[in-house]
Amino acid sequence: MKLTYKHTVTACFIGYIVQAIINNFVPLLFLTFEKDYGIPLSRIGILVGINFGIQLLTDLVAALAIEKTGWRIPMVLAHILSVCGLVLLAVLPGVMDNKFLALIIAVSFAAVGGGLLEVLISPITEACPGDDKAGAMSLLHSFYCWGYMGVVILSTLFFAFFGIDNWQTLAVIWAIVPLINLVLFCFVPFGTLSADNDEKQSAGKLFKNKTFLLMIVIMFCAACCEQSVSQWASAFAEKALGVRKSIGDLAGPMLFALLMGSARAIHGSLGNKIKVPLEKLILFSSILCLGSYFVISLCPLPWISLIGCGICGFSVGILWPGTFSIAAKTVRGGTFMFAVLALFGDLGCGAGPLVVGTVASALGDNLNMGILVSAIFPVIMILGLIIHIKSKKSA
Repeated sequence: MKLTYKHTVTACFIGYIVQAIINNFVPLLFLTFEKDYGIPLSRIGILVGINFGIQLLTDLVAALAIEKTGWRIPMVLAHILSVCGLVLLAVLPGVMDNKFLALIIAVSFAAVGGGLLEVLISPITEACPGDDKAGAMSLLHSFYCWGYMGVVILSTLFFAFFGIDNWQTLAVIWAIVPLINLVLFCFVPFGTLSADNDEKQSAGKLFKNKTFLLMIVIMFCAACCEQSVSQWASAFAEKALGVRKSIGDLAGPMLFALLMGSARAIHGSLGNKIKVPLEKLILFSSILCLGSYFVISLCPLPWISLIGCGICGFSVGILWPGTFSIAAKTVRGGTFMFAVLALFGDLGCGAGPLVVGTVASALGDNLNMGILVSAIFPVIMILGLIIHIKSKKSA
């Protein structure tokens, strides 16, 4: 069978599911690591920082190297490292005396794979032929949401039927997904970005481009808008429903992911039929996001705050993929541009929740105030989009 660009797009969809597995499976096991290996949660939390830090470093290195290597080699490598990370997670703690070091090694392998996926998937999809690039990008990013939900739901069902003590088996089962996609990426065709066919822009020239700098700010804020609420959705669910943390994890983050993925899927399927320009659509979404922040932080009724979390999930759905699409159309910076935007997006993923947590802690663990202060991110995004829209009109 001859593989076409449809198979390439399908492989990219699965690639985001792989990244969802990498980022969301290990946190489900934190309490198990504490109980089985005697590792305090304070040290286990370091695993999150290691995963985030290595993905950032990978983004930076990939931004400088991928244009020389092409896409296929690093994409195959990303899946190999993802498989290795999940398999090592199942094997290493059983054969090493230092259980914490074993977990660090496994998480590090997977983090490099995840970082490469973040940098590569969007430009590969953008380069595939098609009339609705923005819709395809939104649909692509929805698969991270579906992957996240699948990891939580299927892992929860596995643990319910087979017991949490068999988590190593599940880790190996999850490794089958990147293994299959690895084979697919060995053979699917790759297109080329129009900017990569033009005269190459140096990094220095690209960073002098005012539109590109504005896209960096917007991408950073888009990630902050998304993660500032996403990372704390479980706490709001616990408060609203009065349930234990395991149920709160399902109610809060799952609601957020469901509505965020729905927004991306709707835009992906109706992109060409929506007559509103993408910039204005993202502007409206940013305003809705700002409103949801106010509902979450200021409403005295916990149930309404939980609904606000869901509205926020829907509002941020197209911010990240939409920014990629706008940049691809207006900046035309090629693969390097996508890598840099991914880098600043990941920075925002860390900065947003950090601001919420820092402010909340300083004010007596007041998460509502943490969210309220973080409303600065959608405000900056709104201002950035207004500047971009006005500059387009005057051009």
